[in-house]
Amino acid sequence: MSSRISTGMMFNQSVSLMLAKQSKISHLEQQIATGSKISSAKDDPVGAGTAVGLDRVVAGLEQLGKNANSVQNRLGLQENALAQVNELMSRAVELSIQANSPVPKSSDLKAIVSELKTIQDSLLSLANSRDGSGRYLFGGSNDADAPFKLSGGTVTYNGDQNQRQVEVAPGQLVSDALPGSEIFMRIPTGDGRVDASAAAGNSGSGLLTSISRDGSGSWAGGTLNVRFTGTAEGAYEVVDGSGTVVGSGTHKPGEDIVVAGVSMRIEGAPAAGDEFNISDAGTRDIFSTLDSLVAALETDPSTESQRTALQNTLQSSIRDLNRASETMIDARAKGGAQLAAIDTAASAREATAVTVKSTLSTMRDLDYADAIGQYKLENAALQAAQTIFSQMQAMSLFNKIG
Repeated sequence: MSSRISTGMMFNQSVSLMLAKQSKISHLEQQIATGSKISSAKDDPVGAGTAVGLDRVVAGLEQLGKNANSVQNRLGLQENALAQVNELMSRAVELSIQANSPVPKSSDLKAIVSELKTIQDSLLSLANSRDGSGRYLFGGSNDADAPFKLSGGTVTYNGDQNQRQVEVAPGQLVSDALPGSEIFMRIPTGDGRVDASAAAGNSGSGLLTSISRDGSGSWAGGTLNVRFTGTAEGAYEVVDGSGTVVGSGTHKPGEDIVVAGVSMRIEGAPAAGDEFNISDAGTRDIFSTLDSLVAALETDPSTESQRTALQNTLQSSIRDLNRASETMIDARAKGGAQLAAIDTAASAREATAVTVKSTLSTMRDLDYADAIGQYKLENAALQAAQTIFSQMQAMSLFNKIG
């Protein structure tokens, strides 16, 4: 049995060959024009699927970069705001010390009160700072409304206690700005563990200048009352919350009274019946501290005991303002740690992006030299096929007759 190749079959084969070459050339032209060797999924189904996944990784890294820029901006604004708040606190302490002079002039006190009120206004404005998009810095997650509001002479906090966590690199979170309640509202009094105050009805010149734990670690909390008995000059006794006398002694100006793990210093001469109360430290917002300070300075003390009461209020305010400054420093340190973490995350994102983009380049980017070489070969093959086809068209049995 013999095989027979018809003229029609040869024509069809030649046409199919030329069409295939033209398709290959067209595909190479597209690759050269785009610079990509994967024009569609059919070119490399597995590679195309992998590339799409890597594209998503790159897009995710870009979004993480935007997240980082946003929180970095907010933390930078927080740092600027808290630096200004700290300067205001320092100035308020200076003014309190000026007002605590032995015989302050009425005109000086008025000037101090005026400046303290300006500080209050500036402090409220800073507490309601916004970022570039209009979001409030210190409102926690409730950043659409002003977190601090002045109503009836009292500042209240209307934000929440949440601190956003923002992803800035794969698996790495940083904290957004601190909620204002932590910075401005819950400031520890005294030394943070123990506090003290002079009783309102004291008639002597006893001035409470410091209160702290004595370093022995024996302060167990609770309340203590230091009472000056008048049985001898400077004689006092210490009574606990149950009314039990737990200590006694003789006070000498310039020396600390140390009892139950607490050390307190009283200057001046307390009168018989004067009391000083020791208790666990609480918290006080900075706005209330300034309100108390202004209210005390607006009084007009006319007696020695009234002047001593004013000085005790000033001393208490100075302690609270110093604690507020420490709180601002702590908050700035926390913000600085988050900014450092953002810088570290940027390095991690960049390293990951370089690796992913390098992989994508290997998968997608065209080897121009190889592609152009193939293009020339395919063109030559097409031309040869066209030449053969032309010759086939000219062939006929009639050419053999005669």
